[in-house]
Amino acid sequence: MRLAEQQKAFAAHLRDPDHVPPPAGIEPRRMAIYRELFFNNLVDLLGGSFPVARRILGTTRWRRLVREFYAHHHAHTPYFLELPGEFLGWLTARTAGAEDEPAFLQELAHYEWVELALAISEEVAPPAAPVGAADPLDTPLSVSPLAWPLAYRWPVHRLGPDHQPAEPPASPTFLVVYRDAAGAVQFLEIGAETARLLDALDRSAGLTGGQVLLADAAARPEGAEDSARAAIAELLDRGVLIPQPITTGNSR
Repeated sequence: MRLAEQQKAFAAHLRDPDHVPPPAGIEPRRMAIYRELFFNNLVDLLGGSFPVARRILGTTRWRRLVREFYAHHHAHTPYFLELPGEFLGWLTARTAGAEDEPAFLQELAHYEWVELALAISEEVAPPAAPVGAADPLDTPLSVSPLAWPLAYRWPVHRLGPDHQPAEPPASPTFLVVYRDAAGAVQFLEIGAETARLLDALDRSAGLTGGQVLLADAAARPEGAEDSARAAIAELLDRGVLIPQPITTGNSR
């Protein structure tokens, strides 16, 4: 057998040892060492990136899930830190999981991946314009590239071994996951109104909070202006929103 063919047979067996026989000429004891070494490294690597999912599934189900990924997914990256993203992509595209997997698994995995993605992101937040005593509703704003507004059917930030709801709640969960000035990844639960504000600013950077409220005046509940002012002030303080220089025409 040529070297390239032997390497291919070797890799195929490591990926799926239950269905692919080992290449000839390799001592079974050594082959077993390779199988355990490669697979356990992947189990630990992905387990470190998806710790809550790993605890919820437990050892047997987690190893079964990773084994399925290992056997059927051909990675497109040689970098360890990018493998969790490929695992998430595979999990999301998977047409059907095992019957004993929780229905929230894909959303939980996405939430856990976001934490890793923001932690290693090379994005740099642009400098903030001085706000001074300006009303937050009159301040042109943009969403920091290090802040990701997210919406989930499940309360992903509360899931754990002791909290595994069988059905999603009636209302979605809105979160902002962001990297703070110290480089730590934080999350903030927000309401639907703040989520709509962030979505509008994400699509049209430079708007003021007042302009967003005016555009949504028909659906604006009583007291929305005060709530938006307080929410914007908090998001500015956390670095989720970045104030832009005030130009003519930016007013409520």
